[in-house]
Amino acid sequence: MINNLDIDIKSLPTPCYIVDERLLVKNLEILDSVQKRTGCKILLAQKGFSMHSVYPLIGKYLAGVTSSSLFEARLGYEKMGKEVHIYAPAYIEEEFDEIMKYCDHIVFNSFHQWIKYKDKVKASTKKIGCGIRINPEYSELEHPIYDPCYKFSRLGVTLSNFKPEELEGIEGLHFHTMCEQNSDTLERTIKVVDEKFGRYIKDMKWLNFGGGHHITRPDYDIETLVRSIKYFQDKYGVDVYLEPGEAVALNTGYLVAKVLDTVENGMNIAILDTSAACHMPDVLEMPYRPNIIGAGKPDENPVTYRLGGHTCLAGDIIGDYSFKENLKPGDRLIFCDMAHYTMVKNNTFNGVNLPAIALYSEKEGIRIIKQFGYEDFEGRLS
Repeated sequence: MINNLDIDIKSLPTPCYIVDERLLVKNLEILDSVQKRTGCKILLAQKGFSMHSVYPLIGKYLAGVTSSSLFEARLGYEKMGKEVHIYAPAYIEEEFDEIMKYCDHIVFNSFHQWIKYKDKVKASTKKIGCGIRINPEYSELEHPIYDPCYKFSRLGVTLSNFKPEELEGIEGLHFHTMCEQNSDTLERTIKVVDEKFGRYIKDMKWLNFGGGHHITRPDYDIETLVRSIKYFQDKYGVDVYLEPGEAVALNTGYLVAKVLDTVENGMNIAILDTSAACHMPDVLEMPYRPNIIGAGKPDENPVTYRLGGHTCLAGDIIGDYSFKENLKPGDRLIFCDMAHYTMVKNNTFNGVNLPAIALYSEKEGIRIIKQFGYEDFEGRLS
């Protein structure tokens, strides 16, 4: 009824995430063009997108992965086999030896953490580059939950807490202050970073700009990004890393869902076999309203529905949408931009099953990569 894609989704189970390899390659080509123009290295931030069946493809374009945990580091090491970087607010002591097995770069959140683990790193037979995350105390984000530099943030070392006497063995600095932003924000940010930490950057081998760069968005200003990268390269001779997760998978995926029932309580309501709480948590956390192919804003089309999930959570509401005709059980809806921060954050609240995962390519068509069942729910409980 509302499928304007050139992909035939009728064979897919629902709910189902589907990633379009053509769109993924388009994003990767944009990211690679930045690497080629600047000599920087771009890493996949796995916290945003960890569909490892496409890691071999991503590895053809990007330098490797960055991780936030032992499991992510191992996944990147085993599934992509290129550079593996890691940053965490604090490392679990029992995991650190294994982290060193997988990682080429380890970024520490504090000098306390660096002092605690530096002898282990130095004793390793593997060459591991170590860095410190800095907090320039500058960001342009409105929501504290996504702002690494908000007041009392636990993320990174502020200038007043920086310990230059402990820098022996540190070869890089890392800052991450952005979320879904354009390069004008980065350009303003690097001026603050340089003003506060330039005296230390000059002695470093590399500088990591972190993530939050919406490089593959249609209105993104790549020229300003290139200029920002070259600023530090030219001034200090450092290598530059970027760690976008969302930009890799932005607008590459969909979530196909089915209408289970329709009810009326002061307005039309449709209950789906997908869930904001379980399958697209950012809808409730950010919050945001995902687009649906063939649907519009409330009252834009003849019939408006509130779309809800099939959990018992009263607030499991995806949003209000209008359609050209009434919805009925069995109708399929296609949510857009459902690759990043979906598979990595979904859950089985209420025992709701996880969506299947599919991949579309021109060569092979649609392939179901994975389907889930009771054993996945049972196996994470005891």
